Amino acid sequence: MDPVMVLVLLVLSLSCLLLLSLWKQSSGRGKLPPGPTPLPIIGNFLQIDVKDIQQSLTNLSKVYGPVFTLYLGMKPTVVLHGYEAVKEALIDRGEEFSGRGRIPVFDKIFNGLGIIFSNGNIWKDIRRFSLITLRNLGMGKRSIEDRVQEEAQCLVEELRKTKGLPCDPTFILYCASSNIICSIVFQNRFDYKDRDFLNLLEKLNENTKILSSPWMQENCNQLSNYTLEHLTTTVGNLFVAGTETTTSTLRYALLLLLKHPHVKDKVQEEIDRVMGRHRRPCMQDRSHMPYTDAMIHEVQRFIDLIPNSLPHKVTCDVKFRNYLIPKGTTVITSLSSVLHDNKEFPNPETFDPGHFLDEEGNFKKSNYFMPFSTGKRICAGEGLARMELFLFLTTILQNFKLKPLVNPKDIDTTPVLNGLASVPPVFQLCFIPI
Repeated sequence: MDPVMVLVLLVLSLSCLLLLSLWKQSSGRGKLPPGPTPLPIIGNFLQIDVKDIQQSLTNLSKVYGPVFTLYLGMKPTVVLHGYEAVKEALIDRGEEFSGRGRIPVFDKIFNGLGIIFSNGNIWKDIRRFSLITLRNLGMGKRSIEDRVQEEAQCLVEELRKTKGLPCDPTFILYCASSNIICSIVFQNRFDYKDRDFLNLLEKLNENTKILSSPWMQENCNQLSNYTLEHLTTTVGNLFVAGTETTTSTLRYALLLLLKHPHVKDKVQEEIDRVMGRHRRPCMQDRSHMPYTDAMIHEVQRFIDLIPNSLPHKVTCDVKFRNYLIPKGTTVITSLSSVLHDNKEFPNPETFDPGHFLDEEGNFKKSNYFMPFSTGKRICAGEGLARMELFLFLTTILQNFKLKPLVNPKDIDTTPVLNGLASVPPVFQLCFIPI
């Protein structure tokens, strides 16, 4: 065939594909919330700054409102921006928005199994089974607090081995956080120098970095809900979620305390007043330590660890604010827009424990505090994570003064990656025994 004819046919074919793509995208837009006009095939990718996704979503919300549609490729994704929209979907209409949206890379890894990425009745059964089993293994009971306290002491002993010299605390904190989940699920903890344990944690750390890069992207039989594969995947979900998020939050907390020494000093004063230097911290202390409690909440608010949570999807056709969201549509909830709401948190880009304190210095709760998401898909390990953060941080500060290697003003707290998760920068500090 004449090369010119081949070229003409190729151009015509490509043009037909592009027109078909445009038609398919525009045919459904009348029902969906408004949004920027997508390009064929790639959708709205060029209208999103992958280095600052949250700012891109904020900018789009100013144009299209708190509920808008983006095309990430050829399929529509509805974005919910701001507290009112997120609350209305995940709390007021939680069942309709309780599906788990697709993340292609996770589809290949987990194949719709486990507690995080399953859907429908299978997800409900696995979540219920997991929570009952974890409670039977001690989660939420005094025995778990004892384990966290014991691990906190192991953490202190490991930090003492640094002898006040500069160190990167990442893997020591990984070991401590992971050992809590290990002690619940496997009924065993691991030594901080165990080579296999460290190799596993190193792979977890690398996977988080990969999945937090900006370009991250089968039917089940009811009788197979509790197959070995399902249970193995669920254990893996608990292991990863229970290790990575707590460790990253602890790292950020140490970094922010180095950056803001006046906050660190107030926390250590409260520790001295409430528990002293010799009695190990316990959860009952938290109600008597409003500033420390506020500091931990502010760390979680400020760092915005999982900015958009994991994607949801609607479980049926949903009429939402005069729009129609078809069954199966992916929904992104901007937790960042809630945690950084300037009406609830004055100067939200500033780290200030005062955001969670009233005028008398008492701890102040906020409905906008959603670092664990909210509604039907809220993190199953929220209570355990709160316990670990309080006991680990107070035990560290009870035993050590934190010494930065640079002037606090020069400490940079900007995440090195900000995709699925906000990954804290690498840093070193000295743990000076008190």
